[in-house]
Amino acid sequence: MTATSIDAFLAMLAAERGAAANTLAAYRSDLAGAEALVGPLADAGQEDLARLAAAWADLSPATLARKSSALRQFYLFLVDEGLRADDPSTALPRPATRRPLPRILNHAEIARLFARAEEEAVAGTMPGVRMLALLEMLYGSGLRATELVSLPLTAVPRDVPFVTVTGKGSRQRMVPVSSRARTALTEWLTVRPAGTRHLFPGRTGAMSGHLTRIRLYQLIRELAARADIDPARVSPHVLRHAFATHLLEGGADLRVLQTLLGHADIATTQIYTHVDAARLVALVNERHPLAGRAHSP
Repeated sequence: MTATSIDAFLAMLAAERGAAANTLAAYRSDLAGAEALVGPLADAGQEDLARLAAAWADLSPATLARKSSALRQFYLFLVDEGLRADDPSTALPRPATRRPLPRILNHAEIARLFARAEEEAVAGTMPGVRMLALLEMLYGSGLRATELVSLPLTAVPRDVPFVTVTGKGSRQRMVPVSSRARTALTEWLTVRPAGTRHLFPGRTGAMSGHLTRIRLYQLIRELAARADIDPARVSPHVLRHAFATHLLEGGADLRVLQTLLGHADIATTQIYTHVDAARLVALVNERHPLAGRAHSP
């Protein structure tokens, strides 16, 4: 019964939420691990689930939260489908976790990265022009590393300033491309190796493949070192964080930011609000209807 219930739960995640294969595999692993400890999950009661707290005592808060979340969603599915009348997941541990604040680069460091990339691209060599195009897309459009390296050549239309991106859960979105990035991409297309359908091909000879995430990570760190920035502080994801943080500082709406980043949940986007507390306080003081009214004596 449990195996069938787990399969049905995973099928629901795939069909209704567009969960990716890696996400489904993680859910299956967490559910199977819990089942190995307490027996068939579909028949488990609160006392059974309470035993998990001791079994999971040595896990990190983040891992414990993830496993508990998987079980809660599983039992909510069983109740919604009429496969159980009760929800025993209230007995699961609820660790207090904090999402780590994103690492970012400041405006001066971003300027140094671009200055170095632009200097190297002037010669018109394939590596230099490619590096500038990659940097423009990471910081200028906030793409994930996987989204960027897997872009097909057809994703870049010639007549509109957008690219079509396939993100997590195979969800597609339109991402604006700045005039700077369009110029960099146009230059890249003039030196880009032919014979592959990807915008950023992989190594010579791998005509069907694209630049790997690992190679992109290496290229970004090598550029950081040449720009006199600690390479350990720089990665494609750090540039994505910088894109979001600097947009928010510039007055971007959180919902707009959510769309640009491809976040399914606004709660994921809200992590960026920590960086701009001073601007928000100033905004309230300047724009609120009571801001200009003095207290009566």
